[in-house]
Amino acid sequence: MAAEEERPGAGAWVPERPTPARLQEAVQACRGCELYRDATQGVMGTGNRDAPVVLLGEQPGDQEDRRGEPFVGPAGKVLDRALADAGIDPGDVWTTNVVKHFRWSGTRGKQRIHKSPARYHVEACSPWLRAELEMVRPAGVVLLGGTAGKALYGSSFRVGESRGRLLDWPETLPLDAPPEWVLPTTHPSAVLRTEGRDEAYAALVADFMVAAGKL
Repeated sequence: MAAEEERPGAGAWVPERPTPARLQEAVQACRGCELYRDATQGVMGTGNRDAPVVLLGEQPGDQEDRRGEPFVGPAGKVLDRALADAGIDPGDVWTTNVVKHFRWSGTRGKQRIHKSPARYHVEACSPWLRAELEMVRPAGVVLLGGTAGKALYGSSFRVGESRGRLLDWPETLPLDAPPEWVLPTTHPSAVLRTEGRDEAYAALVADFMVAAGKL
């Protein structure tokens, strides 16, 4: 099957009047790209529908794919702790990913090994993200890692060049009520992978404190 036939984009599956329940139900039927074939389920964002901030990650991981919720694995625990340490209530945010199905390649024991989504997966999934942002209408968006940044700002985006700095919402993703600011930072999983874990965690908290100052 040709790639364009495999990736028609998610637009046809997005409900006209999104609610958390409608989005969660609709994403299970999504065939916007081929990733649904190897995933357990679609994983839609969760949290406070009236949240002042959206946390935007890359894609569901192994545990998220099994449980059907974003950030419920080890990285999610780091995320919640860092938010709380920065003065942001983890229950007062909307948490989601740019790609809604888990992409993986091979296994390590019983765990499936994460494989980053390609640009065309991000593009195919963008209607879901737009629907979530139009529904929540946050004041700001925190980008968790490079894939989230590239989804908004293009392939030249680099986390290290802009983390901790407030950016304007990009014109490439027009919304009826665009967020007032965007704050890039690293993905919480990066804290778990580095040898300097304490320093990496402190830097993540510091970035979240910039966002807290805008709320």
